Amino acid sequence: MSYQRPKGTNDLLPGVSEKWQFVEETARLIFRDYQYQEIRTPIFEHYEVISRSVGDTTDIVSKEMYDFYDKGDRHVTLRPEGTAPIVRSFVENKLFGPEFSKPYKTYYMGPMFRYERPQAGRLRQFHQIGAEAFGSENPAVDVESMAMALDFFNQLGIKQIKLVINSLGDKETRATYRQALIDYLEPKMAELSDDSKRRLHENPLRVLDSKDKKDKAIVTEAPSILDYLSDASKEHFETVKTMLTDLNIPYEIDSNMVRGLDYYTNTIFEIMSEAPGMGAQSTICAGGRYDGLVEELGGPSTPGFGFALGIERVLITMDAENVEVPVINEIDAYIVGLGTETNIESLKLVQAIRNFGFSADRDFMNRKAKAQFKTAGKLNAKLVLTLGENELSEGIVNVKSMENRNEKAFPLTDIYEKFDEVYDEMTANTPV
Repeated sequence: MSYQRPKGTNDLLPGVSEKWQFVEETARLIFRDYQYQEIRTPIFEHYEVISRSVGDTTDIVSKEMYDFYDKGDRHVTLRPEGTAPIVRSFVENKLFGPEFSKPYKTYYMGPMFRYERPQAGRLRQFHQIGAEAFGSENPAVDVESMAMALDFFNQLGIKQIKLVINSLGDKETRATYRQALIDYLEPKMAELSDDSKRRLHENPLRVLDSKDKKDKAIVTEAPSILDYLSDASKEHFETVKTMLTDLNIPYEIDSNMVRGLDYYTNTIFEIMSEAPGMGAQSTICAGGRYDGLVEELGGPSTPGFGFALGIERVLITMDAENVEVPVINEIDAYIVGLGTETNIESLKLVQAIRNFGFSADRDFMNRKAKAQFKTAGKLNAKLVLTLGENELSEGIVNVKSMENRNEKAFPLTDIYEKFDEVYDEMTANTPV
């Protein structure tokens, strides 16, 4: 039997995993600058956490969740997105209390799961990085979050992107617009896809998010939600636009953009790649405001704003823009041990060097000197320590700097007792 990874998943092998680490570490550094702290939630949640937050009529809940009953007959699901678990944790751990700063800023990263048709940038196990800010209705939170996401992409070296925004308004807006949308779509009901026919009266805004080509053509002439904004929502959106302009952040408005989750209110946004060949996977980051979600999951009325980005799509975008990922492939010292008699001493040497806080490796295959030096070269070793049987009997080791070509024999005790001094001496640019 041939064992293979499950469909829609990937193995991240060395050479690739370093790129992921670069993206993740860049996110951590950027988020730290904006005073966001990390939360890690379980990979699976109670089904109701997701269904109540995301919405029963969304594709995620109705078609894509990996949900099942566990041995205690509890209905659980692998998390399909990151915001609902963060909100659940925010409520359960009472992070809204007076002892916590406002807004409460947090971020997450990790695997998510959706049963979809696998394709590039859309896997069944995919990985998200996201950020959430709780506790403020200020439009400045919306804009700061978008600016942070754009800073992240800029730091990665991604340049060919655009910011697209819209407003979904508040409850008053949605109620008025819902009826206007139904009035527009009902005469065209026969032409809609089966999914959109079902959603027309359950949640008509979902029709705007349809991927069906016929539906897309129909909604191009649909009434704009921006024409139905309440006074409060209109003021909020105008302030967001003003702030973006004042920060010199270019943006476009797409009045048909609704996002695929039911919890969004007022500002929503997408960051889209304009790099060649991105196609249907052009949205690389998306988010918005969700002022009722904390209350929906049992917490006090608490506004929120957040976004998520897919690591797989970020890496595809970097490839499309030919962004070079700085992969560090070097070590401080490599031990070349010649002869079986040097095996124990080579192990002691490499461990001693590591104990001084340096990176080090050695040969474990009893290869010839040439092969070992070749490996040291591939690893970009700064120092190569050569230990043969003669050196072992004399209690010395030969140390060579691969950059300045300095070479000197040191007593083995110097390596064990003061390798940091040996390292500084050998890597100095002056001859020894």
